[in-house]
Amino acid sequence: MARSFNVCHLGKYYPPAPGGIETHVQTLARAQAVAGAQVRVLCVNHANSSGRDVTWARYGATNTVEDSDGPVRITRLGRSATIARLDICPDLPRAIDDLFKQPVDILHLHTPNPTMVLAVTRLRKTAPIVVTHHSDIIKQRVLRHALAPFERMVYGRAARVIVTSNAYREGSPLLCRYRDKVVTLPMGLNLSANIHPSAQSLAIAENWKRRYAGPIWLSVGRTVYYKGLDTAIAALTRVPGTLVIIGTGPLETHLKEMAQRLGVADRIVWRGYVDPEELLGAYQAATALWFPSSHRTEAYGLVQVEAMAAGCPVINTDIPHSGVPWVSRHEETGLTVSIDDPAGFAAASLRLLNEPGLRDRLAVGARRRAIAEFDHQLMAKRSLDLYDSILQVRRPAPEMKLSKWVHDINSESGVAQPRAS
Repeated sequence: MARSFNVCHLGKYYPPAPGGIETHVQTLARAQAVAGAQVRVLCVNHANSSGRDVTWARYGATNTVEDSDGPVRITRLGRSATIARLDICPDLPRAIDDLFKQPVDILHLHTPNPTMVLAVTRLRKTAPIVVTHHSDIIKQRVLRHALAPFERMVYGRAARVIVTSNAYREGSPLLCRYRDKVVTLPMGLNLSANIHPSAQSLAIAENWKRRYAGPIWLSVGRTVYYKGLDTAIAALTRVPGTLVIIGTGPLETHLKEMAQRLGVADRIVWRGYVDPEELLGAYQAATALWFPSSHRTEAYGLVQVEAMAAGCPVINTDIPHSGVPWVSRHEETGLTVSIDDPAGFAAASLRLLNEPGLRDRLAVGARRRAIAEFDHQLMAKRSLDLYDSILQVRRPAPEMKLSKWVHDINSESGVAQPRAS
């Protein structure tokens, strides 16, 4: 059934800006719009007037732009600078003041997101707030402590706080503070192109296999500290083949120097960001996705889902209280090893090469789990069901009590389901 909610997502950035949160917001917004919701997104503009991505540039100024993504309306706010991951957006106060000049039924905030958290604290009149807590702030200690009072204010006002896996919820001090309003809703993707690759992406995969010495080990993501790419580079010294890294970021120069020291620079290909067809081809060509993330900042790993849907097994890490090993399960969709363990990572990779039938079995399991659990339409339905339950609670008969609306956690997917008593 179509839903007529008016939803506003408060994101960090929005594609073509890269990143897991960015991809999730786009996928969710599009899927909700298809399901009948009126959806808009308020975020920071990541690109300057020449179209260059200045996300990581401290003084990378951008302009405010009104945009659309099919039925999704987007306001990309200009910024003058970024300080400790806090984007300074001169037009944000006006945008927040204008937010409720049109109907808004649900305000959906995606965190960590210092800019939008601060903006929400100044809202006097607001629709119900839903927060998707993608991860804790781990490394930026100054930012974490400075932002904490404002986070508590926003989370305290929130009707529900969504976490993407049960495992992450139990390890977060912030989420434990609001345990009574935390629900679990896994992230999903539009998987059709991964499941049914185009002739172009298949041709790209064949070209990769001719171009790069196999086996091809694939890494997709920004070159930032929590991605654990130092583990991947060290592991490459123990296995044959080529490591192809798709993504850029602040640690690229450091990682290239490390590869030189370890003698594997000639077996690493730095592809930067690629178009969607090439990314799909990369998953088809790879023996496995290497996902060696090392910190709880990596709470989920959507690229694991992309790889799984394409039938590409995942080698990931057992990050304590993270959803990473839940998304891709050991011996079902891939192999899981300890964090910061190049030898273990290499051993798992060699298993895929040497153990008869293992890769094929994991590829089948990966695709099956992706389809069953991480489809974007299922994610949209779950989110709209959640909105519906919140809005019904806000409009009860006088004698009704909030306790009549209880959210059960599904034992497998951990998704909250409304139930009237």
